Amino acid sequence: MKILHLYYDIMNLYGDYANVSAMQRILEKSGEDCTVDRLSLGDNAVLSDYSFIFIGSGTERNRNVVMDDFHKYKVALKDYINSGKVLLMTGNSFEMLGSLITDAKGEKHEGLGIFNFTVTEQSKTRNTSDAIFKAEFSDKPLVGFVNKCSEIEGITDTIFEVVMGLGNNADDKHEGIRLNNFFGTHLTGPVLMKNPFFLEYMASLVLGDGKSVNTRHLGFEKSGYDVTLSELTKRLNS
Repeated sequence: MKILHLYYDIMNLYGDYANVSAMQRILEKSGEDCTVDRLSLGDNAVLSDYSFIFIGSGTERNRNVVMDDFHKYKVALKDYINSGKVLLMTGNSFEMLGSLITDAKGEKHEGLGIFNFTVTEQSKTRNTSDAIFKAEFSDKPLVGFVNKCSEIEGITDTIFEVVMGLGNNADDKHEGIRLNNFFGTHLTGPVLMKNPFFLEYMASLVLGDGKSVNTRHLGFEKSGYDVTLSELTKRLNS
């Protein structure tokens, strides 16, 4: 089983590499032989070779540099998403899949156009917030942190309902985007480390039907999640 960490060296904020480490570990604990390829600008990955692909968050400047290179994967990425394989993009990386990004200077950057949403960056402020999000696939809320300067319009298939924190835009109480087993979210933390139940769910998607996920090694992660959720809930209710 192969994992791809794409643009690992330039889209690397918030310790997001740990999402890959967590996925590799849970797959190996579940009985899979698992390797990780780390590829970046100028490399040419065969996306269909991988069972799980991850792209993390970067600065707005780095994201725009990556987007120029990322266009070469447009057709392969559509096929990958339509095939039902698992793709996770965190922070501003998933913004590249929309139709257009207008940056803080007013300059426009063409996205991959896999989705019709548009992104507008603010020039003077960054929005930051701890977060509690609910998801249909989990009976436990997700926790983490959001740090962004963008407003996103036009997403209809969201992942999360916002309990605490920031949605896709100031008027939206929903966050992220999902299609099949593609997940895009601004929730960082890293998200799979802070939310072991989300990690378990995504690993089950990677493994497919008939294979069980071994979560016996996630005791510390689950304890950390419980503490985080408890403290954020106290703050929300105060």
